[in-house]
Amino acid sequence: MIPFSGVADMTARSELGLHHLEAFLEMMSAERGAAVHTLDAYRRDLLDYSGHVRSAGRNLSNATAGDIRSYLASLSQAGLMASTQARRLSALRQLHRFLLDEDIRSDDPTSAVEAPKRGRPLPKIVTEAQTQALIDAAAAMEGPEAVRLLCIIELLYASGLRVSELVALPVNAVTGGAVTGGVVTGERKMLLVKGKGGKERLVPLGAPAREAINTYLKVRAGFLPGLEKAQKFLFPSRGIEGHLTRRRVAQLMKDLAVKANVDPQTFSPHVLRHAFASHLVAHGADLRSVQQLLGHADIATTQIYTHVQDERLRRLVAEKHPLAVRRKR
Repeated sequence: MIPFSGVADMTARSELGLHHLEAFLEMMSAERGAAVHTLDAYRRDLLDYSGHVRSAGRNLSNATAGDIRSYLASLSQAGLMASTQARRLSALRQLHRFLLDEDIRSDDPTSAVEAPKRGRPLPKIVTEAQTQALIDAAAAMEGPEAVRLLCIIELLYASGLRVSELVALPVNAVTGGAVTGGVVTGERKMLLVKGKGGKERLVPLGAPAREAINTYLKVRAGFLPGLEKAQKFLFPSRGIEGHLTRRRVAQLMKDLAVKANVDPQTFSPHVLRHAFASHLVAHGADLRSVQQLLGHADIATTQIYTHVQDERLRRLVAEKHPLAVRRKR
């Protein structure tokens, strides 16, 4: 059995229903292979729940849906996040289903309890000024790696690519010509991107991004490791995939953030994707267009960026509406 510290008396454990918890944890360990840390987390959460039920004069074998709702309400009052409440409820569901399966109970009180609604967190973004500072910092650096870095950040910000899409870009996605000895000619004004599920989309490339790409292509041969599979990628590497890894790009972005006086703890390649979308919406782009550019399957995913538009409208009313500011008499 997995012991509960501080609970030594068998009669007390029976009154509290803790022997059922022990049986449940044994099942999680033996049948589902739950890790020690997972079992510890379940133990803490379920002991807390058991104590709440006990304060209402009941135990695990006769706890009601009302007890579970009041427990979740107590978690909310204690300031626990909705995600934490949902995790606790998940543990309760598994426990009570176990009790039902083992004929310890004839019902599952969690079936009548809805999960706490989770507020979707707003995406982290950088301002337009910060984005320009990042681009300027990359442009001020020297050498082929600096040229590649500028190309990467211009591409990410100009296209809203996921970093996984960026590193896997074939060189012919941005060129209209052939590759000979690592030198590529021609250019495309539309970027063909293969996203999640193999779905393809076209993303327009602005002049700054195209210029950064063309400058990088002149030094790209210096990054070719001689591996045949690396030849096809825009950003070749000696790695097993034949191209830069997502981790390496993230490291480069963190280093650049330091140079640009942007907090590296809150900056990543994905933050640039959020910035791409948020800045578009802030300048009047409609959500359907942004959805298509990002490659979102569902418009609901794109709606997170309306917070930018809402803030812009709030400022507009506050600054321009004649009744927004009390006039001086």
